[in-house]
Amino acid sequence: MKRTQRILLVAMATTAVAISATATATATAAATAATPACSHPADVLDLANWKETLPTGSAGKPTEVTQPELKTFSADPWFTTAAGCTGVQFRAAVNGVTTSGSGYPRSELREMAGGDAASWSTTQGTSTLTVDTSVTHLPADKPQVVVAQIHDSEDDVTVFRLEGSKLYVTKGNDTHYQLADGNYRLGTRFTVKFVAGGGRISAFYNGTKVADFAADSSGDYFKAGVYTQANCDKSSPCSTENYGETVVYGLTVAHQDQ
Repeated sequence: MKRTQRILLVAMATTAVAISATATATATAAATAATPACSHPADVLDLANWKETLPTGSAGKPTEVTQPELKTFSADPWFTTAAGCTGVQFRAAVNGVTTSGSGYPRSELREMAGGDAASWSTTQGTSTLTVDTSVTHLPADKPQVVVAQIHDSEDDVTVFRLEGSKLYVTKGNDTHYQLADGNYRLGTRFTVKFVAGGGRISAFYNGTKVADFAADSSGDYFKAGVYTQANCDKSSPCSTENYGETVVYGLTVAHQDQ
């Protein structure tokens, strides 16, 4: 083979290798760009003004995580990112640790105002919570979870509560105040919203107002995640495999003229 032919073949081979390497690098970069990266729930949701209560810890003293620790915190499977970084998974098993004021476990966010606990009134300004979520698992025997709530200084004022396939808006001790959905299927994504102001609270389900009532309360704050309404006395088996679970895809709070 002539020397010029050998040089040409080497040049062609080198070019082919370079093109192949470039194509591989481009494909890798594209795949990396297409794959969302999230290590912690705070990479998915804006948790700047929230703290997380977990179903772990010691009796009557569940683990609580505040900012700035919450920014880089996760606890699989209780509080972790969902597949594909599309949302945040909240899970509370029936044998989980509870707060001193409740007999039920939770993996739930509590509204904060910077480093302080949020505290507002239903009669001053307007406060709005919007939660884009789905319920993905219910406990056995007592298949009930709370996905969002307004709480005052003493007790819950109103919540969205799923019982089996029925989603209710509560009002104080009336747990069946208003039916929002009578045929909910696990895994179905939906949006709930509370608007509190002018001495009233309105509740919305997928954009439709489903409840509206007078409310005069103070020391209020929002909560979201999963508050499992079952424990080892009301549900079997008493294990971490028996739990309530939600995935939260979006979470926003707005306060006007507070």
